[in-house]
Amino acid sequence: MTEPRYDVIAIGNAIVDVMAPCTDDLIEELDLNKGGMTLVDEDGAKRLYDAMGPAREISGGSAANTLAGLSAMGAQCAFIGQVADDQLGEVFAHDIRAVGIDFDTPARAGQPSTARCLIFVTPDAQRTMNTFLGASQFLPPETLDAEAVAAAKILYLEGYLWDPEEPRAAMRRAIEAARAAGRKVAFTLSEVFVIDRHGDDFRALIEDGLIDILFANHTELAALTGEDDFEAGLAALAPKVPTLVVTRSADGAVAMANGERAEVAAEPIDEVVDTTGAGDLFAAGFLFGHVREESLELSLRRGAIAAAEIISHYGARPEADLKALMAAKLG
Repeated sequence: MTEPRYDVIAIGNAIVDVMAPCTDDLIEELDLNKGGMTLVDEDGAKRLYDAMGPAREISGGSAANTLAGLSAMGAQCAFIGQVADDQLGEVFAHDIRAVGIDFDTPARAGQPSTARCLIFVTPDAQRTMNTFLGASQFLPPETLDAEAVAAAKILYLEGYLWDPEEPRAAMRRAIEAARAAGRKVAFTLSEVFVIDRHGDDFRALIEDGLIDILFANHTELAALTGEDDFEAGLAALAPKVPTLVVTRSADGAVAMANGERAEVAAEPIDEVVDTTGAGDLFAAGFLFGHVREESLELSLRRGAIAAAEIISHYGARPEADLKALMAAKLG
């Protein structure tokens, strides 16, 4: 096996987040799914944007956020995702390259435009996401860089992107390339509605032994296993994946691997400002530890520290020096 060029290569939605604080009354007035993620069309995205107060544009996307965290900690990363040849596409490409992540997927000409996620943040720090997937749904399998996939220790796949046909085919091709090169495949379930639509696919990937590291939160665990009891869900899924990582919001996280179990509490924080990207950055911290062959507990602690940094400010990209933060917290 050749020496890997990257620690992690990820395939995910190339999205620009548009974030604004709002009241609970506005959430009700717009009939939004508070705390959840809803897909909208381009007209719906425009309607919601018009209803927003002053907003910030920050490049996002679940897997891209995870890579941003990994890169900030010192990992070598690459991203595969589709933007359009437009202004938001240029913003996304600039932002991801500016944090040291390789991004070489050619921009797509014509419509639809680059994906965006309109995020309404209420005073309780809950984020209500409304996503127009746009060009990100049209990542053709033939543009997949199989050599780059084979050159990464871990291929990280975003469940959100399993929905559209073209990127789903691209991810299947990427799994084949990673497996052929003897690399690991990590998968994040992303959201319950994704499991509702594609749970049979995910369960088949797991049963076929194609997932080495699986990320879920407690509600996604229940949806995938059909077990409402948390411990029953862990018992049903853990024997089927080499490494299972499940977050529980304020109750911390659990990881299980080869019969070993580790748990950590949520990292203390003065004020929760915005929970956008908490799971993405938790995955970043865990993967950073994992590629360095650290213990389950230490990898979980890195995840908890990274997640706590993200929820302390608006946006899903790190603002603090994660290297310094890890050194201060872990010694």
